[in-house]
Amino acid sequence: MALPPSWAWVLLGCASASLAGAFNLSNLYPPLWQESPGQFSDYGVENGKYVIDPWVFTDRMGMYKILLNRTATYFAKFGPENEQNLLWGLPLQHGWQYRSGRLADPERRTNCGYEPDPLCISVDSWWADMNYFLSVLPFLAALDSGILGTSPNNVTLLPPPKDQMRFCYNVSGCRSSFPDTMNQWKIFFQYMQSPWSTFEELLKYLWDAHTTSLKDPPKIFEDRHTYYSEKEANFGDNWAVAVLYLAACRFPTTLIRTYKFQKGLPPRILNSTDIAPFIRDFTELQNIVLVALKMIGDVNRVTGSLTLNIWKILMMTQTARKEFLLLFENVFESFPTCVLAQAAGTEWSLKVGRQKEPHRSSVLQPVALLRWWCVRDTEVTTPTLTNDEAGTWFLIPKAGGYRQEEREGESGRLCDQLASETLI
Repeated sequence: MALPPSWAWVLLGCASASLAGAFNLSNLYPPLWQESPGQFSDYGVENGKYVIDPWVFTDRMGMYKILLNRTATYFAKFGPENEQNLLWGLPLQHGWQYRSGRLADPERRTNCGYEPDPLCISVDSWWADMNYFLSVLPFLAALDSGILGTSPNNVTLLPPPKDQMRFCYNVSGCRSSFPDTMNQWKIFFQYMQSPWSTFEELLKYLWDAHTTSLKDPPKIFEDRHTYYSEKEANFGDNWAVAVLYLAACRFPTTLIRTYKFQKGLPPRILNSTDIAPFIRDFTELQNIVLVALKMIGDVNRVTGSLTLNIWKILMMTQTARKEFLLLFENVFESFPTCVLAQAAGTEWSLKVGRQKEPHRSSVLQPVALLRWWCVRDTEVTTPTLTNDEAGTWFLIPKAGGYRQEEREGESGRLCDQLASETLI
């Protein structure tokens, strides 16, 4: 028996709720989420107004946190623990930008984004400037719609140290300079408050607002490309184009799905010598995503809007979007995270894909290459080392609820690629 289309997102929501049991959701939050303000009273007050500096990472992240907290009640009907809140995509994307170094001064002429000022967001960063329109403007639109529990007149946003005229800082100013963006976000927040809101329609209004937010910034900040390598500048443009394709299929920007999707994004700024799919310190998935984004960008530049318009036509029905989402997620699931453990003295290394992260343990004895796994569904974020009766050390992932395939020696086709690499 065929299910009505309206059940599609109900089933997907149930799947996400079930999957959430396999995660400690707090492990998926963006960096410094706990340290960021979660209510207006966490910000400083000056002349009776809350003062927010969008050029400090935790202040900008705090705006997202307030949005997530204040809108949680409207998404509760779609799943527990606010995991189905569609606004998660914004702070997670901002967190990736921060973690990958894309919010720092791209020319390193200042300490902004580096020690001793690691939380500074550089106005020279193309990524930071683009993100401003996906953080400050949605926040001001939410204030204007009344869902944040305070008046827009009670909030002051600080300007950047230069290029102040390229930005807006309050509801009236943003309405005047970017009326379409403010209007689309207000429509989203107003519909969200409707007792008859549906997940599918929320996705439509969210992506309408998201894509509208990105119409003006590429032209305003085109000069920022000169601060980056050609590879990074092209990646930024390709990513902006790819967002339009994600919007057409209404990718659900919930917590778990966005977290998983972002594993395919490059973990650092691209340099002039990076050639995907042969970037050694990127995972196979990250290399392939870069190749795919380049293809999307190149085709879009050659055909204009023709390819995108065809894609929009293909994605017009909810059934087509649902089928594409399942295919999309299956592709990402086909790239397991390979974990390789090795110990020597008091040091050992944990390798996730091609990224090495050093750890220390005082209980280790010098041993040779041990044992390795292909792990799906989650990263091993808090592993422990233990040993069996024969004294052989094992890497035991503490996170539970995910599938695990054990591989020993050189067996395991998916992990053979890592077998010859030295980690320590």
